[in-house]
Amino acid sequence: MIEEARRLAPRFAARAAEHDRDGSFPAADFADLRDAGFFGLMVPKRLGGAGAGFAEYAAVAYELARGNGATALIFNMHASVTGALAGVSDELADALGLSAEALQARDDHLRAAADGSWYAVAMSERGAGSRLSKITTSYERTDGGYHIRGAKTFCSGAGHAGAYLVAARSADDPDQVSQFLVPAGDGLRVEETWDALGMRATGSHDLHVDATVPAGALLGGVEGLALVIAQIAPHWMVASYAAVYVGVARAAVDAAVEHVNQRKLGHLPAVRARIGRADAAVAAAHLAVLEAARRVDEQPGEAETTRWVWRAKLLAGTTAAEVAASMLEAAGTSAMRRGHPLERLYRDARAGSLQPATSDVCADWLGVDALGGDPDSDGSAPRW
Repeated sequence: MIEEARRLAPRFAARAAEHDRDGSFPAADFADLRDAGFFGLMVPKRLGGAGAGFAEYAAVAYELARGNGATALIFNMHASVTGALAGVSDELADALGLSAEALQARDDHLRAAADGSWYAVAMSERGAGSRLSKITTSYERTDGGYHIRGAKTFCSGAGHAGAYLVAARSADDPDQVSQFLVPAGDGLRVEETWDALGMRATGSHDLHVDATVPAGALLGGVEGLALVIAQIAPHWMVASYAAVYVGVARAAVDAAVEHVNQRKLGHLPAVRARIGRADAAVAAAHLAVLEAARRVDEQPGEAETTRWVWRAKLLAGTTAAEVAASMLEAAGTSAMRRGHPLERLYRDARAGSLQPATSDVCADWLGVDALGGDPDSDGSAPRW
């Protein structure tokens, strides 16, 4: 799958400027991803998928982002849903007290992904961001299911996914935050609000929800699991972004090298030095992402694994922004023109530090932890 991602990346790069200019969804990219079986990347082999772990996901996302960061970012949301579902092993299901019906629903969702369905994430809200403890979207029980009402923002791929992971709070017990996989169609309305500086092709519009779903749409079959799963598997809400933005940073270096060679600027020591520093910075950030991914696969839930997750996200976001800015300066004024790859990559890279958890929040959590505090209670912002 990593080699397949490398094969697809040039196709994505060739389409990226048009989608960025128009703010349009990269439909052809997603057709390529479906045809190549990427929607089943995180799905266990017994259900028809590739059975990838987090490290393989990170390697794939890095390669896809070298083609188009927006496409990789939307795919990241799908991988987060399927990866989190696949991560609920039978042993963990027993520990959480999940029913046989809930496990069957898990398998059905994963099998559908392997067959070509893809999922978006509708978690963030205005004024709450991605903090599950602050969301206002609510749900209440109905005969045979649940009714969900609320509004979500920053929903990448809105209007194109087959289903949406929606986080909502129980109207009966506000301490319970649950997640539902809501099929596209009746009860969902996209408001086209996304006209952003960077990652324009993600189509991260607002999603309004007023939908009734069957009981099987409640992930895990038990209310209140959203915060538990976020704490068990923080990598899908933090470090998965990191692989994308390191790929964007590498694409910026590649674009700068191509531009400098075409303009015959390589004889300038300042240009060479900028490219050399950028290459080293991206390589270092990439190693941090790979180390975090390795630990997620081998030592999930360990305190040191969580620290590496925060480190990876912090380094990826900061490195992407700094490297893209430096490569733009190395290439010169002509690279600032609309349509030049470096101009787009500069804007896309700038979004990395803002993706949750932001670079400032990750740094604060790491600092609190290093000083012997508890990031959950002593940090400047609650984790979830």
